[in-house]
Amino acid sequence: MSTTAATSATEVAIRRASSADADGVFALVAQLSETYDVERSAFDAAFEDAVEHPTRNVLLVAENGDRILGYALMTVARLMYTRADAAQIQELIVDEGHRGLGIGSRLVWAVEDICLELGLQQLTVASSRAPAFYDRLDFRSTADYLKKVFRSE
Repeated sequence: MSTTAATSATEVAIRRASSADADGVFALVAQLSETYDVERSAFDAAFEDAVEHPTRNVLLVAENGDRILGYALMTVARLMYTRADAAQIQELIVDEGHRGLGIGSRLVWAVEDICLELGLQQLTVASSRAPAFYDRLDFRSTADYLKKVFRSE
């Protein structure tokens, strides 16, 4: 029996990340290496910032036993056009072998619960890779997401 078949979303715990989760989260980020140039030192700085500033960064992990199967990074910011702070899911990754089991949905629902606890009225996500996933979770497209990358020489 494969590990994937043995794991269900109900056997997965969702919790805030701690510094001890860095290697497990990095292993998930490394799965993006075909799309992004993943550098451990840059990851470590960003991970530490997310864990050390929990009021502006919410980093959640999905774990089964001692294995991190997914994570969600949400940021909170005061926008000029909103009456209160707004949140955005910046990153959501589930291990390739555990996708389709409801782990990503549970991470999003946990983010939504935190938004409600904080009194936030808006949660956004920019995703061209998984629009059907977010559509199933009642997210609606309101704008195009455009990006410009600056390269340092």
